[in-house]
Amino acid sequence: MPATLPVPIRFRLPDGWLPVRPEPGDGWAAAPDVAFAAVHPRPDAGFSANITIDGEIPPDAATLADLADDSVDHLREIARSVSVAARREVGSAEAPALTQRLTFSAVSGGVRRDLVQSQVYLSLTDVVDPHKRAVVRLALTATAAQHDAVLADFQEFLRTVRPDTGTEA
Repeated sequence: MPATLPVPIRFRLPDGWLPVRPEPGDGWAAAPDVAFAAVHPRPDAGFSANITIDGEIPPDAATLADLADDSVDHLREIARSVSVAARREVGSAEAPALTQRLTFSAVSGGVRRDLVQSQVYLSLTDVVDPHKRAVVRLALTATAAQHDAVLADFQEFLRTVRPDTGTEA
């Protein structure tokens, strides 16, 4: 059963991407907290690039960098050679965000693959209680060979992500 995000968001998938239900046992066991997933229609050597969304209400003292470090540590539990290829704080003081790109080797579909994951962490203020914040993580995972080809789709997707206040039509 997919997880639920701590805050509602709206987004639009890039053309051709297909929503999937992230069920444990279907290759999603490494991402039990995924609330939404979509796959690219053209796999690369049997691996489908995917976009996933998850989120949490972090401890008050946790920074986006702390959460990104936790993500790296979790990935190291299930993958080999995990490396932070890039990390950058983006956004504003009112809407901080962090991006990071990870490279790693993992078994998928019985085959060891070199993968790249681009992650974006968005800090969102709770509309009901502005003293609470939620963090939503958006991730693109693809083979090293296909990552750059699908990155523009992921960036297009990111431009559509908004808090869902329930007031938009």
